[in-house]
Amino acid sequence: MKLSLGPVLFYWERRKLLDFYAEMAQLPLDIIYLGETVCAKRRALSLDDWLGLARDLRECGRAELVLSGLTLVEAASELSSLRRLCDNGELLVEANDMGAVQFLHERGRPFVAGPALNLYNAHALAELQDCGMLRWVPPVECSARLLRDCLVQMDMLGRRRPAVEVFAYGHLPLAYSARCFTARARNRAKDDCQFVCQEYPEGIPLLSQEGERLFTLNGIQTMSGQVGNLLPEYPKLSGLGVEVLRLSPRAEGMAEVVRAFDEVRCGALPPLAVDGCNGYWHGKPGMLRVEEVEL
Repeated sequence: MKLSLGPVLFYWERRKLLDFYAEMAQLPLDIIYLGETVCAKRRALSLDDWLGLARDLRECGRAELVLSGLTLVEAASELSSLRRLCDNGELLVEANDMGAVQFLHERGRPFVAGPALNLYNAHALAELQDCGMLRWVPPVECSARLLRDCLVQMDMLGRRRPAVEVFAYGHLPLAYSARCFTARARNRAKDDCQFVCQEYPEGIPLLSQEGERLFTLNGIQTMSGQVGNLLPEYPKLSGLGVEVLRLSPRAEGMAEVVRAFDEVRCGALPPLAVDGCNGYWHGKPGMLRVEEVEL
């Protein structure tokens, strides 16, 4: 099974991004996603910078490089930038918005279907395959059962199963809004946010009255409070035919995360349980850690 490094979902300054990818290039990753998926105002790296970084990473290792597009396109300028990204001519694109799917289909270019496309059944998957989809990243709330049912349904339709990439580690992206929650938390307008996201390299924790972390606010994105971690589920993931496990970047400790997943795929026994949440995978509320609930 392959390991991928998802796009950085948080807003880090340029130097931190470059240092981070320099470190990741030395690790046993098979696929590395680049680009901004959350907010068009985050321009620590431009499209040309991302492409330049991709060329540098290509010289450092053998990982497949993919360029991810925005998830929520709200303005004509953002649509124009998305079109330019789809026309990059060098890298495979991860489509996170149906606008990107349309651009790529018109150009006859293959793509990765990102988790924000909300594909939940074989009929939708077949439609995207006809548009050029090579790999499918199921929505983060997709359970093992739903994934299995989708693949079986593909067989029943007589369609080739797509390569499947499961979001296996990181804060789960749950929802997107036209409103910037981080700016609002600092009493700033979205159009005058002053890039306050950079002050929160792993988002703002949103706590319940009891002090429990319910969500993580990341600009216009709402994420899970706890980190999702499917490492204990490795045998079942492998049995379902999952080809890629996506590890979503965090500000600290990613090298250790990559090594832990790599050890398991190389034959080490997976842990019985880990910190974080895995409820969605078991068809339960996402914030749960099923091992604790079922004791």
